[in-house]
Amino acid sequence: MIAKALKRAGRANFSDLSFVHPLNRLLEAYAEEADLSAFGRFAIRSDVQRCLANLLRFDQAEEEDPGIRVRAIVNPIFITGMPRSATSFLHSLLSFDPANAVPRCWQLLYPYPLQNRFLPIDPRKILVDLELQVFRCMTPGLSSLHELSAEEPQECTDITAQVFQSLRFESTHHIPSYQDWIDRHGHRDAFLFHRRFLQHLDAQAPGRSWVLKSPDHVFALDAIRAVYPDAKFVFLHRDPLSVIPSCVKLTERLHRPFTNHLDTRQIGRQVSARLNQAADHMMAAAGRFPDIRHLHYREVVAQPIAAVRTLYRHCGRDLSQVAEQRMSAFLARPRYRSVPRYDFAMFGLDAGSLRERFAAYVRHFAVPMDALSGR
Repeated sequence: MIAKALKRAGRANFSDLSFVHPLNRLLEAYAEEADLSAFGRFAIRSDVQRCLANLLRFDQAEEEDPGIRVRAIVNPIFITGMPRSATSFLHSLLSFDPANAVPRCWQLLYPYPLQNRFLPIDPRKILVDLELQVFRCMTPGLSSLHELSAEEPQECTDITAQVFQSLRFESTHHIPSYQDWIDRHGHRDAFLFHRRFLQHLDAQAPGRSWVLKSPDHVFALDAIRAVYPDAKFVFLHRDPLSVIPSCVKLTERLHRPFTNHLDTRQIGRQVSARLNQAADHMMAAAGRFPDIRHLHYREVVAQPIAAVRTLYRHCGRDLSQVAEQRMSAFLARPRYRSVPRYDFAMFGLDAGSLRERFAAYVRHFAVPMDALSGR
């Protein structure tokens, strides 16, 4: 795959080969543990080839403009916390402030225009929407759990995936050996590349402040702070008994097209254990980093503009009239909200024992219990 990427790009080598070891660890885990379906094998090969092509395109751009690598990414905001706690909602809301830049799905998959002499327009958004449409067909019910479109703000795990050091991979495949490796290896190299990626996007559309998002950032706080010393963080919190079954169901849907065998109980154990680790990381971070702003799911969804004002005050920023008008217009759009019901037992989980496991987290952040949790 590396040789093919170099041949297609007409280049002799990569400027940085540090991605090779993580790629080997990932492919070994895929081969030995993931029990890949035919579609899974095709998807992985396509994904790897796309990432390698992007890395070579970065090398070319940096040769043409060495100033890209010295661009400053100033005061970025990182949204993290419990998944399914309105992190995506807040990220989307902040994207309507014209002073903000967010990484869009189409940008993360194809950060530079595709070289195609036959098309007079940039086809990246069209291509990504088509790819997502195929994936939705392969994954029935996914849209009710997570919105997918080329224009949606996307998580940073798709950035660090370009160098094969991402927590994104465990959400789509059973690869415990890779996950153990990346937990031991750490995330500093991944976020050095993360900054490089943002520098390339920023050079194409400068003058805005970056807003980034991923619940997985709670596992990489030290690396993020080392790479972005002026970063601001916001943690979102929600009743874990509302979070866990939704996360398990989403993970099960994401795994399904890529594997020949799906073990819902194993997924339940994996996801609940990982969320338990996330809760521990958040409690430890709150003690070490008093500058983190904490918000609760309920206040964000009940009074989103007020939540934005709170976050902006924390970051030393003002909410402009234009930004508030655009955010209000977004909030006025009709949105269908279903309240899914999940049986904990179908994932091999017990609500009572989960309540005990997360009791310290709930107490630490005074997380209100959702009315429908624990069914």
